[in-house]
Amino acid sequence: MAHAYTPGLRVTRHTELFKQRRLPIKGEVLVQVGDEVERDQVVARTELPGNVTTVNLVNRLGITADELPRFMLKREGEKVRADEPLAETRPFIKLFKTTVRAEIDGTVESVSSVTGQVMLREAPIPVEVPAFIRGTVEEVLPREGVVVRTTGAYVQGIFGVGGECWGTLRMLVDGPDQRLKPDLVDRDCSGQILVGGGLIEFEAIERAREAGAVGVIGGGIHDRDLKELLGYDLGVAITGTEEIGLTVIVTEGFGQIGMARKTFDILRACSGQEASISGATQIRAGVMRPEI
Repeated sequence: MAHAYTPGLRVTRHTELFKQRRLPIKGEVLVQVGDEVERDQVVARTELPGNVTTVNLVNRLGITADELPRFMLKREGEKVRADEPLAETRPFIKLFKTTVRAEIDGTVESVSSVTGQVMLREAPIPVEVPAFIRGTVEEVLPREGVVVRTTGAYVQGIFGVGGECWGTLRMLVDGPDQRLKPDLVDRDCSGQILVGGGLIEFEAIERAREAGAVGVIGGGIHDRDLKELLGYDLGVAITGTEEIGLTVIVTEGFGQIGMARKTFDILRACSGQEASISGATQIRAGVMRPEI
């Protein structure tokens, strides 16, 4: 049985859009108000602290915590490579020497003479935020990000999986009830966002992924196909970080459901044009819908 959901999604042929692009933590904004930006242009960047590994050197060296600084080969703030000696004992008979080697590449963040533990932090993780849409920088959020303004068609879906991407929108069907079948997906769709009408068949998604498409849009999808696509039951409906090779958006619901005529006509009119899509969906507090 098909299940359609109509929560008042926004579907419009032409509107002014304001897209906030924000870093997860404070960093550096790379553009200014009035700058024209492209979808893939990085507008802000930062670095997330690397993961921490704790090494209990007291137990491994057979010493007391207050003795630890004397046996360290690396000091706080120094870099260390994986398998590089981190600390070692200095017995009279070298045969009995104990050496502890670092398990990761990183930096010695702290050496505690109270707990006898050493904390190693991996290299920072770079984070870059692209503009996502082609437009003009309307506002700069100091050290946080920007607001990009543009005009165009805008369609919200009911559910999606996969992150942000962009490419050429390509209509593959003639009507809003027509299924997106695998034989409609050819090998010449690399970098494209493929649009069907009704049900998106799982084999069509697989073929699109193999051919290098970046996105697939349709009216509905079977929940069993979604599970096969992800490899697990989704459970809590918070999506957008799935690494499945492309983004999938359904505009109406689960099962064999035709796409709403207005939505279909807008996407058909935009076929051949560049589009940005995001499958990020949040059903609970702070509702967020996939967008095209």
